[in-house]
Amino acid sequence: MKPTPISREVVDGLIEQLGIQDFAKATIREVKQVAAMAEKKSGVEYIKMEMGIPGLPAAKVGVEAQVNALQHGIAHSYPDIQGLPELKQQASRFVKAFIGVDIAPEGCVPVSGSMQGTFASFLTCSQAAEGKDTVLFIDPGFPVQKMQLQVQGVKYETFDVYDYRGEKLGPKLESYLEKGNICAVVYSNPNNPAWICLTEEELKTIGEMAEKYDFVVMEDLAYFAMDFRQDLSVPFQPPYQPTVARYTDNYLLLISGSKAFSYAGERIGVVCISNKLFHRHYPQLAKRYEGLPFGLVFSTRMLYALSSGTSHSAQYAMAAMMRAACDGEYHFRDEIRVYGERAHRLKEIFCRHNFYIVYSDDLGQPIADGFYFTIGYPGMTSGQLARELMYYGVSAICLITTGSHQEGLRVCTSFIEDHQYQQLEERMQIFAENNPVHSC
Repeated sequence: MKPTPISREVVDGLIEQLGIQDFAKATIREVKQVAAMAEKKSGVEYIKMEMGIPGLPAAKVGVEAQVNALQHGIAHSYPDIQGLPELKQQASRFVKAFIGVDIAPEGCVPVSGSMQGTFASFLTCSQAAEGKDTVLFIDPGFPVQKMQLQVQGVKYETFDVYDYRGEKLGPKLESYLEKGNICAVVYSNPNNPAWICLTEEELKTIGEMAEKYDFVVMEDLAYFAMDFRQDLSVPFQPPYQPTVARYTDNYLLLISGSKAFSYAGERIGVVCISNKLFHRHYPQLAKRYEGLPFGLVFSTRMLYALSSGTSHSAQYAMAAMMRAACDGEYHFRDEIRVYGERAHRLKEIFCRHNFYIVYSDDLGQPIADGFYFTIGYPGMTSGQLARELMYYGVSAICLITTGSHQEGLRVCTSFIEDHQYQQLEERMQIFAENNPVHSC
């Protein structure tokens, strides 16, 4: 067996030192910490694929607008809890331009990143209707959303969509919904981490279920328009970002500035609530919050209690980025397309050395290249593979932490640098030699 780039003793010692008992269940930040410490101790550069942090410069149009707002003294003023009027207007335009649906500006509420948006949405949905106290996740998904529910004390259920695509999705959903306790259904599209993209037909199924069983669909668009297999870049022209909003009024859309605009550090996003849902009166919410409708409970109660608003200057940035995108002055998809190019190259290297793509099929199409993809290795569990790759200076998280039932890892393309493709090629060649795959 050839020596690994980083000794097993170093990695195993750090895992033990940090008290990680099962590496398959190690969190993103725990994996990141082991990688950083092992890199420092060994002097060997890690190829870091565990963190979903943008690896591109922030959108210039946003930075300039935010700096200008700060220079003109906006930092001294509390933002309106409903949001900057200009941002609300531009968010409404953005939804029309790139999703093709109409949401009034009043329903477009800025939040401190989609993370805060989901937290406030969970609070609102779980308190809306008596007996509906459980959130359903169409997994795999973002692990921290389940942590949010754990913090709130809200129940959730989950299923891995791997075996339930297409016509199988409806019956699977209904097996949970018929219990009558589901207040919201959550999914990301494109999906974190599998990068599958739910089709219009699947979204129609979810929308029809939302009407039949009266729950709120929380559509997480953190990776907005990042299905690079089709051109979703032309404002006010189809094809549009696929959405459940065409099939139900029981929805809210979570649009993040983090990935599409590389504006993660300023924690800015917009929750876009359908016109009907925004004004809907739920007896439970009305009783608890002085007769307010869903949308105003979300903003004037949940968000107000959480942070008293969203960074004032960051709202100017988001408004400028959305305006420029709608006006065709800022082609955000051109800037983030590099993630897809990186994924394509990385997949080639891994697959050349006996790895396989776990979520490889997207209803008969090859999975898109994007911000994330998934890998497995014959004969290895998720935990075994994640730990073994650490000896080769490669860090990634296990799919089990995302709600997946498949054996494998999530790979993020955001931090890959040009010189690391050759590094990965060399290291995976040794990995394959040290871990031969035996055919039957």
